[in-house]
Amino acid sequence: MPAKSVYAALLLAATLVLTGCLGVRSERAPGKVAVWSTSADGSRKLAQMPDLMLEPASDEAGIVEVDPAQRYQAIVGFGAGMTDTSAEVLFGTKDAAIRDALFAELFAPNQLNLSFLRLPIGASDFSREHYSLADRPAGQTGLKSFSMTRAGPQIAATLAALRHNPDLVLMASPWSAPAWMKTNDSLITGKLAPAHYADFAAYFDRYLTEMRKAGLPVRYVSVQNEPHFEPTNYPGMRVDPASRAAFIGGHLGPLLARKHPGTAILDWDHNWDEAASPLTVLSDPAARRYIAGVAWHCYAGDVAAQSQVRDAHPDKDVFFTECSGGGWAPKWGETLGWMTENLIIGSSRHWSRATLLWNLALNENGGPHNGGCGNCRGVVTIDSNSGAITRNVEYYVLGHAARFVRRGARRVASNQTNSILNVAFHNPDGSLVMIAFNKSARSEQLRVRQKSTGFNLILPPGEVVTLVWNKSDQ
Repeated sequence: MPAKSVYAALLLAATLVLTGCLGVRSERAPGKVAVWSTSADGSRKLAQMPDLMLEPASDEAGIVEVDPAQRYQAIVGFGAGMTDTSAEVLFGTKDAAIRDALFAELFAPNQLNLSFLRLPIGASDFSREHYSLADRPAGQTGLKSFSMTRAGPQIAATLAALRHNPDLVLMASPWSAPAWMKTNDSLITGKLAPAHYADFAAYFDRYLTEMRKAGLPVRYVSVQNEPHFEPTNYPGMRVDPASRAAFIGGHLGPLLARKHPGTAILDWDHNWDEAASPLTVLSDPAARRYIAGVAWHCYAGDVAAQSQVRDAHPDKDVFFTECSGGGWAPKWGETLGWMTENLIIGSSRHWSRATLLWNLALNENGGPHNGGCGNCRGVVTIDSNSGAITRNVEYYVLGHAARFVRRGARRVASNQTNSILNVAFHNPDGSLVMIAFNKSARSEQLRVRQKSTGFNLILPPGEVVTLVWNKSDQ
C-alpha cells in the first residue's frame, strides 16, 4: 500500500467532535474506510475523521490480516448497570424533553446504541436503602411479602431504554437473598442456607414472572453478584462453588428450564483472579447442563482467565459483566487505554459476547449510594442541581464498540503485529469493524489488509480508533 495513504490527517482537527448527541452514523462510502477517533488527551472524543481509501494491498511484513472466514463468537451487545441510583439520577432530569433526548442518545441504534443492561435484583450499594424483594420480620419466612414496588424506578428507566432500543437484552443478578434465607438472618454478609435453596429458586421465579409482565423479559441471570465477597456495609452473600452447583443443578436450573426457558444461567459473575471457582461448578454434571456461560468482573486478575475457562468448556459462553471507573483512575488517557485494551479488545479476544460497565449514571458525588463504592464513576454524570450531563471516558470506551458492532456480529480473525492492539468483527450487514488502540508511547503505523485491498494509518500514542469498511470478496 503506498505511503501516501498514511493517515497523517489523524493529527489534524476532527471534522466532527462529539461532545453531545452522537447523531446518525454516516453511510459507508464504497472503496472507503470510515474512521472515528478518541485521543489520549481527550481533545478528540469519538470524532469522525476524513475517510481513508481502500487500495490494492501488498505482501509487506507487519500487515494486520483480517479474515472474515475465520469466525468466532457472536456478539450480544455492550452496555452498563441500571442500578436504583442510575434510574433515580436519569429520572432526576426534570425536563421530559431533555430526559428523553438522553435516553435516545444512550440507547437508540443510530446513536450510542447501548443494547445490554444488567439489573440488580433487590438492593446493591447503589440503592438508597438496603432491601430484598421479599423482606420479612425477624423469625418469619416465606414469599408472601414479595413485591416489586421498590424496583419501580428501575423498571421505568429500563422501559424508557427499551422504547429507544427494542432489541435491548437484560441480565439480572441478586446482591443477596432475602435475609430469612441466609445463615445469619441479614442482608449483609452471610451465606445462603441450604434449607432455603427451593425458596431462593422460587424468588427468581417470582422476579422473572413480574419482569415479563412488565414487558421486560430477562435473558440472563447469575445466582449471585460476586459470590466470593461479603461486603460489610451493603447487601452481599457468599456462595461457594459447591453451593452454587447444588443450587443450580438441583433447584434453579430445573425451575428455569420448566417455567422460564428463555432465561439462561451465567455462573460466577466475579473477578478474573479465581478461574478455579467457575471451573469447579462446571465440573458438576448436574449444574453444568443448566449453565449457559460464565460472567466476569475486572477488579482482580487478568482477562486471559476468560479463555482458560472457555478452553476447558468450549460449549459455554463468556460474558464480561462489570467494571467501574472511579476516583482511583482519574487520568483520561490511562483509563481510555486500560479499558479499551482489557474490556473491549481483550475481553472480546478472550471470547466475551458482551461488555457491561457498572453504573450507567451517577450524580456529581458518585451516588447516591449506601455503603460500598464512594468514588465510582458512571458512564455519564448528571449534576443534581443544574442537570448538566458529563459524558465520561467510559461513555467513549463503550461508544467505540457499541455504535458500530451490531448484535449478531461475529468476531473474526485479525493478527496483532506491534504495539497497536486490535479486534475485528463482521457485522450482519456485511461491514467489517476494527477497534484499535496504540499502546505505545510513540506514534505507530497500522497497516490492514482484507483480501486484495487494505489501508494504512498512523496512530498517535494512546489513540483509540474504530474503522468501518465494506468486506471485500476478491
